[in-house]
Amino acid sequence: MNQRKKRVDLRKNRGTSPRQRNLKPLDEGQLEALSASERVSGKGDFSRKRTVVAASEAQIQQELQAGLLCPGRVLSPRGAGCLVDLGQGRMLECSVRQVLRDMAVDGRTVVAAGDRVLVRPSDDRQGVIERVEPRTGILARKIRERKHVLVANVDQVLIVGSAATPRLKPSLIDRYLISVLQGELQPVIVINKIDLVDLAELQPIVGIYAQLGYEVIPCSARTGQGLARLRHLLRGRATALAGQSGVGKSSLINSVEPGLNLRTLDVTEETGKGQHTTTSARLWPLTMGGWVVDTPGVRQLDLWDLTPGEIEGYFIEFHPHVRACRFANCTHIHERECGVKLAVARGQISRQRFASYCRIRQGDGDL
Repeated sequence: MNQRKKRVDLRKNRGTSPRQRNLKPLDEGQLEALSASERVSGKGDFSRKRTVVAASEAQIQQELQAGLLCPGRVLSPRGAGCLVDLGQGRMLECSVRQVLRDMAVDGRTVVAAGDRVLVRPSDDRQGVIERVEPRTGILARKIRERKHVLVANVDQVLIVGSAATPRLKPSLIDRYLISVLQGELQPVIVINKIDLVDLAELQPIVGIYAQLGYEVIPCSARTGQGLARLRHLLRGRATALAGQSGVGKSSLINSVEPGLNLRTLDVTEETGKGQHTTTSARLWPLTMGGWVVDTPGVRQLDLWDLTPGEIEGYFIEFHPHVRACRFANCTHIHERECGVKLAVARGQISRQRFASYCRIRQGDGDL
């Protein structure tokens, strides 16, 4: 058979409680008359399974050769559908086949910006996504205990902060570094709006990350400082820009690709926080070659699929000092004879980075 089967959760538009409420004691006669459908059961609609049938690889290849399916790349998710680029200037508004939604177990969305997909065109404007190809280079976060893939199939992530308005948040940069490294992506730290401060004020923070081996680019979308290096990094690569709202991600993209004219807003004076101008990730082609993805700004980043014991592995400056800890399972927070805490006291590890580690390890989302 040219089909493959998969067991998935059975879900309905409306789920009823698996147990009756306000149960009262029943006498013997009532118990005998109780129907099977009314018996108390621990199972409900959301714990049942059903079998879905999907096309086999041979069938997919046959339809590709016949032109019934077309490979494409998701430019931007749009509610229940998305905009897909099929190449040569052809774009379709696509819905997602229900079987793909059924098989999405822990994901918040079935498709993400950057996904490579197979589309069955309905006409010149619309189509249906039949398959999402395996992803590489993923930037994800956690929302309501589910995985939210912001962008897929990119090579690097520019972690954008601002020197002022809004203030630079090293703790958020550290969280993004973990998420980027989890997705096996190359991180680059970009500090925008350097025209608003004295560059000498940024040297300590630039030095911390540069000494760890991360590239740091101070720049200004307004004056053009640092943009030449930015263009060099973007050329020929698929790049995502990530960071808090108001740091100027869209402005930087406009500076390197003026024809896009992405919408921008100023930071509100009352709160000193940025406003959301990008509501969903969007993939844009660059005339110099490559793609750039503008992701929505965040004020807090919850990390996905990370156990407390794994966190220290993403703080690379800890590695030489962990062996000096007395306990093999040392958390580096409350234990005595801790090699990491001793390195912090000696100035070998940045106190700022250590504070970020402690907040992440203790589950503190306050940035």
